[in-house]
Amino acid sequence: MDPAVEPELDSFSLTFPLPYRIGFIVTLAVWGWGLNLHGLYLFKIDLPTLIKYPVRSSPQQVSHHLSTYRLATVLSGLFAFSITLFWICTWRIPSRVIEYDWIPMTYLVAMIAVFFAPLKHLPSNGRRRFLATLRRVSIGGIAEAKDGKFGDILLADVLTSYAKVSGDIFVTICMFFSTGGSSTDRPDRNCGGEVIVPLLMAVPSAIRFRQCFIEYFRVRNAPYRESAGWGGQHLANALKYSTAFPVIITSALQRSADDDNSKTLLYRAWLVAVVVNSMYSFYWDVAKDWDLTLFSSPQPRKLGHKQAWGLRERLVFHEPNLYYIVIAIDFLLRCTWSMKLSPHLNRFSDWESGIFLIEFLEVLRRWIWIFFRVETEAIRNSTSSGMEIDDILLGDYEGDGNDDDDML
Repeated sequence: MDPAVEPELDSFSLTFPLPYRIGFIVTLAVWGWGLNLHGLYLFKIDLPTLIKYPVRSSPQQVSHHLSTYRLATVLSGLFAFSITLFWICTWRIPSRVIEYDWIPMTYLVAMIAVFFAPLKHLPSNGRRRFLATLRRVSIGGIAEAKDGKFGDILLADVLTSYAKVSGDIFVTICMFFSTGGSSTDRPDRNCGGEVIVPLLMAVPSAIRFRQCFIEYFRVRNAPYRESAGWGGQHLANALKYSTAFPVIITSALQRSADDDNSKTLLYRAWLVAVVVNSMYSFYWDVAKDWDLTLFSSPQPRKLGHKQAWGLRERLVFHEPNLYYIVIAIDFLLRCTWSMKLSPHLNRFSDWESGIFLIEFLEVLRRWIWIFFRVETEAIRNSTSSGMEIDDILLGDYEGDGNDDDDML
């Protein structure tokens, strides 16, 4: 997961240094969340209600997705200004790129400040809610269902897709503060690469691992345990997240192996680990997160209802072919590691541009995943309440008048 890269400052890094890649991905995440909110809203799925976000107090207030777009626009403007200034100052001259590393580092500090600064036209409540949720899930905590458990699960799952980005953040900081180092130099993935970076990359999976056990013990201790089952699905989910640890460990050990025999053995162990992790995760996406019947026998059909093969009876997005396309995309993007097996593509994943592309594709996969995971949760809620999906997913909810209609 952290391959060696070019020995000199490559063309991609001259134009797009590592700090800006991090900022780009974070900005993209905010745009993606706004698009999630907007797209689900158009299909009458009220995501804020599903995650127990404070309801809007007035129909005149800006919608959640438009408020998120405002924040994304500010972050995009900040990114555009900083990188343009950096290009003007450096003109892709290696010595200048290294010398002017304070520009992208200042940009990263400013980007972080945007999430804390009480700016008037930005979603303050949404940012506070995001930071509060992040604090809770950062130690593997998870709220009760009535307090927004689903939102905690969504955020923790999203963090697993940003594991590599978190490693890049540490590498950037390590390079910036190293003697004679520069955050815009060739990324030194040995800077914390043997221990700290793998640990950082393992944290998101460890968060979800702990959350699964919390849910398991809640089920075991619940007075309605007979109707809720014995919690085996939460253990199976924890097992899924645990399969990420062998991938990270074997990948880190490969970088420090000395002899060819050790490298070959570790590579084979990594290959087994990554296949297990990818296939298990793909199965869980389709069968458990999206409740599709591709890997199981379909439920008995109700009279007058049709069900497309491998899907489910109720499809909010209506078009069955869309679900088949998304399943195929999810499978392909779960297997980007397979490029290492191709004699023509194996070097691509070692280049800085290749590493960035893989990070981008994982973020894209997670963005698509959110649409169908939220759709599934909405259907589960409507089924458990005995109401039709349109009755509960997008309605007029009364608030206490104290919350802005914003959301991050």
